[in-house]
Amino acid sequence: MTTYLMLLTQALSLLGFACYPSALTIIQAEWNLSNFESGFLASSFFLGYVMVVPIATTLTDRIDTRQVYLAGGLTAGLGLLGVGFFANGFYSALFFLMIHGAGLSAMYMPGLKIISDRVTTGEITRHISFYTAFFGLGTGSSYLLSGVLIREFSWSLAFILIAIGPICAGTLAWLGTKALPGEKGIFDIQMKLSDAFPVARWKKVLAMKEAVGYMLGYSAHTLELFATRAWLVAFFTYCASIAAPEQPFLISATLIVALVNIISIPASILGNEMALRVGRHRWVYWVMIGSAISGITLGMSVDSHWTVIVALAFIHGIFVMADSATLTAGLVISVPQEIKGTAMGLHSLMGFGAGLVGPALFGATLDISRYFGYGGWTAAYASIVVWGLMFIFYTQFSLWKIKRVTP
Repeated sequence: MTTYLMLLTQALSLLGFACYPSALTIIQAEWNLSNFESGFLASSFFLGYVMVVPIATTLTDRIDTRQVYLAGGLTAGLGLLGVGFFANGFYSALFFLMIHGAGLSAMYMPGLKIISDRVTTGEITRHISFYTAFFGLGTGSSYLLSGVLIREFSWSLAFILIAIGPICAGTLAWLGTKALPGEKGIFDIQMKLSDAFPVARWKKVLAMKEAVGYMLGYSAHTLELFATRAWLVAFFTYCASIAAPEQPFLISATLIVALVNIISIPASILGNEMALRVGRHRWVYWVMIGSAISGITLGMSVDSHWTVIVALAFIHGIFVMADSATLTAGLVISVPQEIKGTAMGLHSLMGFGAGLVGPALFGATLDISRYFGYGGWTAAYASIVVWGLMFIFYTQFSLWKIKRVTP
């Protein structure tokens, strides 16, 4: 029952994720932003996330995790309300999007810990794979709902209405789960700087080569994932703008991206099942190679028929998410219980730190390569998929030896 509830709250918590990407082209024109500035606003969500996630995840080893989750839901909702009511330029939007990201940092990994602390029977990696897969349902629903609200009302009202999602998520997790025996409340502990940034405990995690491999892989994965999610609506909008009159896009950009996100749900779950059979390391390598090839091909397809572009977007979306659950589940089962919360926090910090870089890097590459016409999108996609290939090369020769892979 706990897992089912947390799957629901996971989807609700992410309803604000795509508000800005769905409105990116509108806000960019309204505020006269460059591609780099537009990408950096997408990255600001992750900036807020990485600033708070060490504190939030460390707290889950010390206090009732439900309290952390509730605080995160209220904060994430506050950030969305701030964008909707007060943002009128780059810096004000930057501030409130950071608040939203900070709130979600107290929900994503803490939500996973709520599950892992309470599920004591069965294959835990399957619970984890469903939880990470529901990221796709949450973000897909966010694109779909954001697109409808922006089209029918305005981008600012979309932010205001969607703020209900994370607020409800935090409340449901608090009311629907019970505290574990012996867990303390947030006012029953004293926090020090070393608690927020547990360097000594991080060193213990980093001493485990298996765990380090999963964290590096997750970083490459999230950089690519969040960059393409931030820019995919703009990519389809651009493709539609140059399409020949006899080849119009018959589906709205936000609907396509919503479907791409939703199709990633079975991709993540089935990816974990495949990893259990062929070996986690081997599966991660295959998926990252496929993701790189499909991403670059998608970037090269801007002047193709819309059905080709959409098909390639689905293929790339499947590859991007096919190793998500594998990487997170691998990390969770590769570290001892006493530092699991710290390890999950570092995993999230590294991953979402890379997610911070991704959208800005994509936008900067578009700005630099704008003189090359259609090739700018190819270069932008290449700039985010190359990290997965670098990860494969590095881990194969230093951390992981694929010949000794075991499921």
